[in-house]
Amino acid sequence: MIKEKLRSAASGWGMLGLLLLLFFGMIVLLVISPVPTKIIAGAILLVDFFLMFGFFLVNPNEGQVLQLFGDYKGTVRANGLRWANPLLSAKRVSLRVRNFETGKMKVNDIDGNPVEIAAIVVWRVVDTAEAVFEVDNYEEFVHIQSESAIRNLATQYPYDTHDDNRISLRGHTPTISEQLKSEIQERLDRAGVDVIEARISHLAYAPEIAEAMLRRQQAGAIVAARQLIVEGAVGMVEMALEQLSAKNIIELDHERKAAMVSNLLVVLCGETSTQPVINTGTLYN
Repeated sequence: MIKEKLRSAASGWGMLGLLLLLFFGMIVLLVISPVPTKIIAGAILLVDFFLMFGFFLVNPNEGQVLQLFGDYKGTVRANGLRWANPLLSAKRVSLRVRNFETGKMKVNDIDGNPVEIAAIVVWRVVDTAEAVFEVDNYEEFVHIQSESAIRNLATQYPYDTHDDNRISLRGHTPTISEQLKSEIQERLDRAGVDVIEARISHLAYAPEIAEAMLRRQQAGAIVAARQLIVEGAVGMVEMALEQLSAKNIIELDHERKAAMVSNLLVVLCGETSTQPVINTGTLYN
């Protein structure tokens, strides 16, 4: 595996001044010198012209990968006008932070439900040598591997769940985003890319089952809410009976306790407001 090695390059301004001075000097010699000197001046002028091809520009947050006949010679990251051997070829690699949004992909979650999912990935190149030499096209590699990681992640979790102990795509966004980032990073390590952030930008049931799943989701929410209401109501009834007994407010036999429990559960679990009924008699008449 080829790793990045930093290379220093001469300042282009000093070299530019030297080559321009040499250029004009040789022009003067070509005009005023005898023929033998003109031949030498012409040869030097050709060399000077050839050396002009050694200039290249390095912008901020950018690296120039240098090669000599296919052999990697290093990466120049120092900003400004630089000069190196004209035989070296330079390839510009951006080190800026970049991001992209994947297209909406249709995948099946762990329960087999088709869902649409898309994500935003924020990344940057940290090793120019790996980005250039380890993969064919690092930008395309980032896009394809990110989509593959998203598909794989979506198949490991359900779209939604009412169980707090079970991770879902919709209900545990921070956890899902962190795992997505780790999975994409694992795939892009060999390309010299650092994944800064990855998060889901679109998540929905596929259109063909969206309506049915919405009804199922609503039914599940109602059942979960009813369970919570019943648990709370039973606790309140139990507490009421315990306090009545502990403070000796009233002694209730099993039949009266049953009637009280029934009335309290109706009041606590009913969806509409209850109407009080005053009993002027007794349970035993």
